[in-house]
Amino acid sequence: MNRYFVDLHIHIGRTEKGSAVKISAARNLTFYNIAKEASERKGIEMIGIIDSQSPTVQEEIIAYLDKGEMSEIAGGGIRYHDTTIMLGSEIEVRDPGMGPAHLLAYLPTLDDMRRFTEWMSKHMKNVGLSSQRIYVPARVLQQEVIARGGIVIPAHIFTPHKSVYGSCTSRISELLDPDNVAAVELGLSSDTEMAGGISELDPLSFVTNSDAHSLGKIGREYNQMAMKEPSFQELVLALSGREGRAVTANYGLNPRLGKYHRTFCSQCDTILEESHSAEERCPCCGSRKIVRGVWDRIMELSDRDSAPTGIVRPPYHFQVPLEFIPGLGPGKLNRLLDRFGTEMNVLHHVAPEQLAEVVGEEIAEYIKQARDGKLSVQDGGGGHYGKVNKLS
Repeated sequence: MNRYFVDLHIHIGRTEKGSAVKISAARNLTFYNIAKEASERKGIEMIGIIDSQSPTVQEEIIAYLDKGEMSEIAGGGIRYHDTTIMLGSEIEVRDPGMGPAHLLAYLPTLDDMRRFTEWMSKHMKNVGLSSQRIYVPARVLQQEVIARGGIVIPAHIFTPHKSVYGSCTSRISELLDPDNVAAVELGLSSDTEMAGGISELDPLSFVTNSDAHSLGKIGREYNQMAMKEPSFQELVLALSGREGRAVTANYGLNPRLGKYHRTFCSQCDTILEESHSAEERCPCCGSRKIVRGVWDRIMELSDRDSAPTGIVRPPYHFQVPLEFIPGLGPGKLNRLLDRFGTEMNVLHHVAPEQLAEVVGEEIAEYIKQARDGKLSVQDGGGGHYGKVNKLS
């Protein structure tokens, strides 16, 4: 069984002809550019592009298949050089009496996705844009995906905006059939230990993905999976832990670096101290515009202190992306990639002594400590990421 790096949540900003897909994402986030970045610079063998339901995106995919620059593989997915692309869609649901939540749906083939687009277009105002609301119950959407051979993963489940636990409901089972949920995405402000306090999650695999809105953010969070090959069929087996396939590691930001880790006041941008996190008014400005942080929301939802010893999870590694490393600007990063190939190689394999030859001992030490999960960080919150503290 082989081990592959996997990032299943990457947005498209625009098509090559300039059509908007994810308005808040970078314009150069096209289907081709994402595949090229993942394969040549990041070194990620499986990615999920979750705006593949857009008809304008599908036109581009067909063009690259026709030119022979990409190919569909038998196990499901589209291959570009060393990377396999999973075709996905991020969809907003809002059931009666609940807040909004985003779900990730993945389908095996382009034909499956095109037929899914046809169905969604009857229940969605603009199927060409990313993360649009669908006007059917969440379980109906889930059933449609499953019936087409696909899988459903609730997105960034704890973040305060448009997630199952953060803004929708207190239990996944109130929104979806949990037996037909392939995994849950922890998001950028939580980790396995934090999620272990919620017993409802025990049967489900955890995945960590980038939710990339720019090329540089691809691989900000990612997974390692044991599979025979990077394909849709193998992904399904890995998420369910069957036939020797498995999620073998999660690589994510230290939750304290996440921009929604702590409760904050959106009026004055103050991150509330833990002793004030349950208050309805900001202690600094008196505003009621309090956004509950991931940590505080999980504390509200947890029905136990931690997961029981019988629940075995893959290790969760606090992986600091290279862009967070102090002093490592684009020029030095390019020198590292010119010398060592890909970001995954730099993060996981290259000896610190070799890194120091290219970028100096201080930056090499930052990367080594990031690799070992030992970097000191400042808490994020208020929509702002935390920071890596300087070496003492």
